Amino acid sequence: MGVKDNSFGSEFYARFKVFHELMKIKIKDILLVSSPYDAFLMEEDGSLSSKIINEYRGLNLSLPPRITRTSSAYDALSYLKKKKFDMVITMPHLEEMDAFSLGIEIKKIEPGLPVILLAQSPKNIYPLPEDKNCLGIDKIFIWTGNSDLLLAVVKNAEDRLNVDHDTQKAMVRVLILVENSPVFYSTFLPLIYKEIVKQTQVILEAGLNEEHKLLTMRTRPKILLAENFEEALELTQKFRTNLFGVIAGNLLLKNSEMVADAGFQLLSKIRDEFPDLPLLLIDNDPKNREKANEIPAVFLDKNSPRLLAELHSFFMTNLRFGDFIFRMPNGKEICRASGLRQLQEKISQIPDESLWHHARRNHFSNWIMARSEITLALALRKAKADEFSNAEELRQYIITSIHQLRRWRQQGVVVQFNPDNFDPHIKDFVKIGEGSLGGKGRSLAFMSAILQEHQKLNEKHSNVNIIIPRTMVISTDGFESFVKQNDLSRFSGENVTDQSVTENFLKADLPDYLNRQLEAFLKQVEYPLSIRSSSLMEDAQFQPYAGLYETYMIPNNHTDFPTRLRHLITAVKLVYASTYYEGPKAFARNTSNNPRDEKMAVIIQQIAGAKHGDYFYPTISGVAQSHNFYPVSHMKSEEGIAHIALGFGKTVVEGEKTLRFSPKYPSIMPQFSSVDDILANAQRHFYALKMRNYSENLNFDKNSNLEKREVDDANTEFPLKTLAGTYITEEHRIRDTAFIPGPKVLTFAQVLKYNIFPLPQLLCDFLELGRKSMGCPVEIEFVVNLNPDKERKSDFFFLQMRPMVADEKRFDIPITEQEFEKAVCRSYQALGNGKNDKIADIVYVKPDDFKLEALEQMVKEINLINANLLKEKRPYLLIGPGRWGSADRWLGIPVQWHNISGVSAIIELRNDKLKADPSQGYHFFQNITSLGIHYITVNEGSADYLDWKWLYSLPVMQETDFLRHVKLEKPMMLKIDGRKSQCVVTAAG
Repeated sequence: MGVKDNSFGSEFYARFKVFHELMKIKIKDILLVSSPYDAFLMEEDGSLSSKIINEYRGLNLSLPPRITRTSSAYDALSYLKKKKFDMVITMPHLEEMDAFSLGIEIKKIEPGLPVILLAQSPKNIYPLPEDKNCLGIDKIFIWTGNSDLLLAVVKNAEDRLNVDHDTQKAMVRVLILVENSPVFYSTFLPLIYKEIVKQTQVILEAGLNEEHKLLTMRTRPKILLAENFEEALELTQKFRTNLFGVIAGNLLLKNSEMVADAGFQLLSKIRDEFPDLPLLLIDNDPKNREKANEIPAVFLDKNSPRLLAELHSFFMTNLRFGDFIFRMPNGKEICRASGLRQLQEKISQIPDESLWHHARRNHFSNWIMARSEITLALALRKAKADEFSNAEELRQYIITSIHQLRRWRQQGVVVQFNPDNFDPHIKDFVKIGEGSLGGKGRSLAFMSAILQEHQKLNEKHSNVNIIIPRTMVISTDGFESFVKQNDLSRFSGENVTDQSVTENFLKADLPDYLNRQLEAFLKQVEYPLSIRSSSLMEDAQFQPYAGLYETYMIPNNHTDFPTRLRHLITAVKLVYASTYYEGPKAFARNTSNNPRDEKMAVIIQQIAGAKHGDYFYPTISGVAQSHNFYPVSHMKSEEGIAHIALGFGKTVVEGEKTLRFSPKYPSIMPQFSSVDDILANAQRHFYALKMRNYSENLNFDKNSNLEKREVDDANTEFPLKTLAGTYITEEHRIRDTAFIPGPKVLTFAQVLKYNIFPLPQLLCDFLELGRKSMGCPVEIEFVVNLNPDKERKSDFFFLQMRPMVADEKRFDIPITEQEFEKAVCRSYQALGNGKNDKIADIVYVKPDDFKLEALEQMVKEINLINANLLKEKRPYLLIGPGRWGSADRWLGIPVQWHNISGVSAIIELRNDKLKADPSQGYHFFQNITSLGIHYITVNEGSADYLDWKWLYSLPVMQETDFLRHVKLEKPMMLKIDGRKSQCVVTAAG
């Protein structure tokens, strides 16, 4: 046969969501009706409430019920009319009426309320009185002083109340106990509950978090008690598709008469219908062991001194709670597996004969069923072994099914890193420590859960692997321990250079526990890693702190493991150091945050990409925003914008040359409106990680250890051959292929024009999902890795999501015609909304002195002027050519935030000297807008206008080689109409 479909991921997730709906009916409040004497006997060695609480705690169960006691039957009936109870337990000896009469009266008030009769001895109630209606009592138990019985009584009632709903909703298993002796089932039922709860807890692997453990506990098998042959058969048929096992006493009521071998008859009948179902026959006579073998069923002697041990053995071996024991057909043991991971590994190694032996008998599905992995168990049972053409096909189907389940089970879940059970191929999101994940970490965890919940996204884009890179987070308590241990908090203050912070942090030692954990992690991880910041304040709503902290890339492939570990630890320390750099401190000064309160988590993440020659890099990196500040043509702001580039996303987030398009209209690209525009605006450089012949200490000081490569140097590499076109000089045209002679130009046409990868559609869906999930416009960072093998899926990696500051509910700021006429500056591409009448200082780059080769000197001059104005608390307007904060010197002046931290408004000029596209999509720009700093673009030579004559007329306060600081007598008026993106600046007087 062909390979069976084992893509049951969405079915698994749907079933897990249902776990929240299980065990809806809980016994929370119990009314105990007993004489003072009975109550004294029951509470001789402690209160009943304490006993039941201790039992719950001992089994790590939640929400033990509360008990209200009364000695009066009439008071009990009065209580039931005033308050809701979930169960009534009554003792037989009551003053006003007997227990059976009380049960009838209770049912009149609350027909569905479970009423339990608890007697000190069967002699007190048996035989049942013939002159009484006994139907008011649901179950009779015998109290022998064993507090385990209280838990069993409560859980058994809950199972009865929930079994119909839970079996239909989540295919929960059912274990049936058939026994008519209250003495025996009062002893035996607590043993079964305790065993099944303990074993269910044991098999919940450590990889799951506490929420998953609690939810999965809800899927433990329901235990139903049948007291006669007919009731047992009825339950067997009713829950035939959910049966987990049947345990039966041999002496049972059948047709209202006691029949010595009714249990044997019952189990034989069940065996005929269910060949693989675990069955257990219980009897006082050990000779009936032979009859049990005839069924076949396991036999248990009621009088055995090893009763508990033998019951435990039945659970471990027959109900499959123990190790999976691989055997040959002759019964010889080969090996064992204690969990799904080991099961997957061993199945790949066992002989064909053993594989067929277990598969044909449903051993794999039965064992997996005991672990509450019902979807996988049913899928394996449905796929009959003999339908596979050979052992290898069967083996691969089982292995792939288990692997897929393990991956799906972990998606959307953050688990504690444990070196003993860490599997880097399965556990996609782990953390070290108990502190916060930080801003980026929270965002990744949130989006991981959202993607798990929205399976339709995977179904819609079934030809794409939608992935969050494998992630390890060192929570913020690691940073706190590191800082405290090495007395580094002093660097959080002012007047400390970044270099001094770096040197001291690198000299300091990480806490021992963190060193050990990182070493254990790195021993199992061999792919390239990015070490990213995730501070508490990073990516926060309205204050994103975007790009202010450091990120480093390491190849993680050095032949010497201590060197690999040193690279990782160095990168972690450098990310920690960036917490106290001047940039974040300066940004914090413009917010209500105190740098001393900042704490840093660190994300250690798989780098998305592939190896190309000596380098590793992704095919496409990008940033997409659900709000477009500069819509053109028939675009709308709310339709979003994307910026993409070849290689690592550093090109995008640092404001270098990228391709900009709206995911809604990928064919509209103003940058590429003509051949000349394409040649002028196409990406010429990209970032890649060197994987061979790199420096022993790595180059952390430059480009985060990335290398800036010429696009032309990658002509023979798959990404460029896929994304580039060829310029035909003689025709002055660009053809959309890289497989002909001529200069290569990065156009991304194969993706945006020929749709070899559905990037625009994916971005539309992700931006919409992000906006709905966060309740505001969002910015996402992503990576695309195209697969050279067209038969295999390409990858879309989600890297980050943060809220955007794009308030769409703007109040009106009308700008009159007179104001446009009087303006010394006007713009039709302005960001922000409101008025600013506090600015009297202007700092501008002198147009005639501007030189591209002097950009670094300009940064130093701006920094000095900014420091003086900041000290005097004088906000200022900054004017200059190109993109402020861009790392590309051909696009603008590469200031960082601390260089201009006193600025109140910014004008970027587009002219012949620097004609960069309007700023959006890179980190510096996001931080500017998040602080409410007005950002104005002036296209000189268009309807936009800046009155240079007026600027030159203002008195000069300070002048440097490239800048001039001027001052007005009275503050100017700056107005921005955010609805129309219009701005005017008018002078006073």
